[in-house]
Amino acid sequence: MSSTPYVITQPQARELLAQVDVPQILRKLFRDLAAGQAVQPAQQLVEFPKGAGDFINYLGVLAEDGVYGVKTSPYIVREQGPLVTAWTLLMSMQTGQPLLLCDAGELTVARTAAATAVAVDALAPLEARRLAIIGSGKVAQAHLHYVKNLRDWQSISLYSQGLNDLSPDALAQLKGLDPRLTLVDSCEAALQEADVIMLCTSSAGPVMNPATLSKPALITSISTNAPRAHEVPPQSLNDMHVFCDYRLTTPGSAGEMLIAGEQHGWDRNAIVGDLPDLISEKVQRPDYDRHVFFRSIGLGLEDIAVANAIYRLQH
Repeated sequence: MSSTPYVITQPQARELLAQVDVPQILRKLFRDLAAGQAVQPAQQLVEFPKGAGDFINYLGVLAEDGVYGVKTSPYIVREQGPLVTAWTLLMSMQTGQPLLLCDAGELTVARTAAATAVAVDALAPLEARRLAIIGSGKVAQAHLHYVKNLRDWQSISLYSQGLNDLSPDALAQLKGLDPRLTLVDSCEAALQEADVIMLCTSSAGPVMNPATLSKPALITSISTNAPRAHEVPPQSLNDMHVFCDYRLTTPGSAGEMLIAGEQHGWDRNAIVGDLPDLISEKVQRPDYDRHVFFRSIGLGLEDIAVANAIYRLQH
């Protein structure tokens, strides 16, 4: 058997991803995790000497599929701005041979957005009608792609600090993503009366404060490579029902959880449930007596599951 892995570039990955149902792949993965058929270790952060950057390794084992793997993502400090890349290596548990080496840029975008979509489907009120998106980049656009049919959205508002910098073509492309989408000129306008708020930024610090909202909402938040990055004020966790992608690893990496624990008396045991709990129905949809917060840090297992799916398309 050849020990040379099949190599997939970013354009190939984009094409193959369009052929797989990423949210469905993730639902199976979280069922496997709940059933003890998958292993998700904590992220591994390694710093380069002399402040030159770092890399994060995302690991995972999918026993039922007979594969394990690692995504490695460096953050390289440069004068012209940091460079972030990511590659996923998929390995066979039967032969010990590498199966796939894939540029993980597209995979990361898809699995990040699809994990949020799985959470929105499990957590959002069934009658949710108003969706707000903060951010306008590829990750924000992928979030919209995966959640647009999950509820009967009557309005979708999007705000991003970078909207004014977009070219007319980029603005037109953004507006063309969904006929219900409205681009607004302030964060407050986007959040007004929202039932579901998806934070999809690369911000290192808070982009909104849940305390300013007029009614309880589902707020979803993702990670970026900046140290201790967080999109909501850490102290706000004390006033919300908190969920995450995986309760055993997320609190050790999510910036607002670390800060809330150190400075604001928040306890990781306050996490109501994670995606394995929700998908296996161990935890029910929350009642909205207060805001509901879902935090994902991105799991190695998500990268491995999506890489395995596109590998199977070819083999």
